[in-house]
Amino acid sequence: MILAGDIGGTKSNLGLFEVRESAEGKGALVRVAHKRYLSCEHDGLQDIVRDFLSAIGGKVTAACFGIAGPVLDNRIEATNMLWVIDGAVMARFLALDSVRLLNDLQATAYGIGLLAPNDLDTISPGMAASAATRVVIAAGTGLGEAILFWDGKRHVAMPTEAGHSDFAPNTEQHAELWKFLKARHEFVFVELVLSGQGFQNVHEFLDPSVRHPGFDDPATDPAPEITRRGLSGECPVCAATLNLWVEIYGSEAGNLALRAVARGGIYVAGGIALKILPKLKDGRFAAAARRKAKTGGFALDAVPIHVVLDEECPLKGAAYAAWQGL
Repeated sequence: MILAGDIGGTKSNLGLFEVRESAEGKGALVRVAHKRYLSCEHDGLQDIVRDFLSAIGGKVTAACFGIAGPVLDNRIEATNMLWVIDGAVMARFLALDSVRLLNDLQATAYGIGLLAPNDLDTISPGMAASAATRVVIAAGTGLGEAILFWDGKRHVAMPTEAGHSDFAPNTEQHAELWKFLKARHEFVFVELVLSGQGFQNVHEFLDPSVRHPGFDDPATDPAPEITRRGLSGECPVCAATLNLWVEIYGSEAGNLALRAVARGGIYVAGGIALKILPKLKDGRFAAAARRKAKTGGFALDAVPIHVVLDEECPLKGAAYAAWQGL
C-alpha cells in the first residue's frame, strides 16, 4: 500500500493507494482511503499520519509527500506553516527504507499525467506537442510553479521557487502596483500578488477607502469575499481586483511558458483557479499569457492552456512518484 500526502499551509490531504491491474492489463493506482486535515490544527506531519493510519490499518510499503516549500536533501521547512519535515525521520516513523519528499508543485506536475480528459477544462486550445515540455502554475495560500521536461522517454517534474522571484510589471498599472507594494515590503515578489493574500493587496491598491469585513482581522482570509463579490459584480472594486489579478496571473503563466519553452501546454492548478474559473475562461488570462515579445519559431499562441479540475492531482502525483520510485 502506498501512502501519499499533499501538505499545504491551509490543508493537508492524505491518501492510501493500491496498484491494481487495469482493463488494459497495466498497473493503475487506485485510492482506497482518504482524509483531509486543517494543517493549523496539528503539530506536524507525523501527527496527522499517525491519526490517519490508526483509523485505516494495513501495512504501508512506500510513501511520498508533496509539501509547499523547497526540498533540500530530502528535508523541508514548510512554507506558510511552522512544520519541519525530514524524509529520513518519516522513514523511521513508517518503518520504511526511505520516504520521498517533493515540492507540492512537483507532485502536482506528476499528477498531470494521470488525469482523465474530463479532469481538465481547456480555456485556450492551441496545438500541443506531445513530447515537449509542459509547465504547471498554481496559486493558493502561496504561488507554486513547476516544469515537466521531456527526457526522451517520459515527463520528469522539476520544482521551482518562482513564487519568490521578482514581480515583473508589464503595464503602467502593474508598475503602479509594484510601487504600492514596494512602499510596504522590502522585496516585491510575485507571491505578494498571486496568492490568497494578493487579493487584498490588489484591492487596497485600487481603492484603499473601500473595506470589507476581514481586512483588518489577521484570523480572517478576505480572499473568498473579494472573489465572491467580484464574480457577482456587487462590488466594483472587487470586480476590478479580480480582473487585474487574473491578468497578472496570465502574464506570469506566459513568462513561465517562455522560460521553459513549454510547447506541451500550460496547466493551471490550485484551489483559487477552481473558485474563479468563470473569470479564467473569459479570455483575459489567455490574452495576458500570450502578450509577450515575439520569439523566433516558438509561438505562445500555439500553447494550449488547461485548468486542472481535479483537486486531488497533487495527491495522485505523490502516490505516482512513490510507486515509480521517482
